[in-house]
Amino acid sequence: MKTWRSRIVGSYEHASDRPAPGPAGSYEFATSRDGQDVATHGSAAPALLPPAGRGVEVVAVAPAAMLSWQRVQLPKGISAGSPRLRATLSGLLEEQLLDDAEHLHFALEAGASGGSTAWVAVCDRAWITAHMQTLEAAGRFVNRIVPERSPRMGPLHVHVTGVPERAQILATGGAVPGGVQVLPLGPGTLSLLPGPADNNQQDATDTTELFAEPAVAALAEQFLGRQPLIQQTAASLLEASRSSWDLAQFEFSRGGRARAAKRASAFWRDLMHAPAWRPARWGLALLLLAQVAGLNWWAGETRADLAARRARINAALQQTFPQVKVVVNAPVQMSREVAALRQATGAPSTRDLEPILSAFALVAPDGTSPSAIEFSSGELRMRGVKMAASALSEANQRLRPLGYQLQTETDAVVLRQETAP
Repeated sequence: MKTWRSRIVGSYEHASDRPAPGPAGSYEFATSRDGQDVATHGSAAPALLPPAGRGVEVVAVAPAAMLSWQRVQLPKGISAGSPRLRATLSGLLEEQLLDDAEHLHFALEAGASGGSTAWVAVCDRAWITAHMQTLEAAGRFVNRIVPERSPRMGPLHVHVTGVPERAQILATGGAVPGGVQVLPLGPGTLSLLPGPADNNQQDATDTTELFAEPAVAALAEQFLGRQPLIQQTAASLLEASRSSWDLAQFEFSRGGRARAAKRASAFWRDLMHAPAWRPARWGLALLLLAQVAGLNWWAGETRADLAARRARINAALQQTFPQVKVVVNAPVQMSREVAALRQATGAPSTRDLEPILSAFALVAPDGTSPSAIEFSSGELRMRGVKMAASALSEANQRLRPLGYQLQTETDAVVLRQETAP
């Protein structure tokens, strides 16, 4: 099995023809900070694997030779979350299995729903249990388990892996029987690969996606007649870890908020770095640039409009009072000039006694006779006058257009010029 951590990836053992119940002494691993590029890789005992820190996802990668694949038709009402799923899968696969169902572990394809066909991965339960226990005992808790290769549609995809003494072919593609084939690399291997109906082996290799690890690249070219693309083991593990599959189902499932947080963290890394999300990232960047450009244009238009309004106010001040040469605060300067003009001509202002008394006379209750009148600039206080709350509200509605406000105190009413907002 192989494992990966946020990216740690490690491999448990090279699979034999029959899965061994006990774990291997060391695991290959690879780490990545963004899920796209390998940061470190190597091989170590479980306790010496890179620790999975906070926010780090650990993914175990199961070797292709340890898995078999079956295609099933799910009954309606059965899905990944159904409590009857395992019993249903055991019944559906009973005739295809060589071992008893209780000795096997099943994993259903992601997104499978009742009434549709789906792939089911099958492996030895004791084998996977032993590895999970070994890793957990070393403090390396696995969040997901993914297959090294899983069924896929499209052209034949061949990956040659291993060492020269035990080189293997991992074949996937729409024409591969059982979804995934694991074959020994040798002189007769080419005839075992699925090809066109006329069994033209040359045509089969010409349309094949061919990859190989460095140690077996020369053998792959010798037996398959084509130079393969080189893919390092660590890169292969990292690629497998991006699979949508999760074999950690049933008793191996690790739920809870911690797993959800790590899955969300992994999704965020993929969103920020994965090539598949590059168009979305470009689209988001262009959208943000358009928003920034739009906000800058709108701010410029607003500043221009404010400047035009300010210029019109300044022009009105200087046209009305030509003696004002420098405009600092047009409204304040306008108020001062109007007050000076009123004082010079002797015209009353709204802050004088006569206009305030006239305004109070409009709203004064019948028979009002104040015991004392106090006046200061813009404020008239009449003692001995009382008004009900309803009368006060009605009076203020009439006084507001004139620029006054009426308030009541313990033994008086106060009429003052309303402060401008």
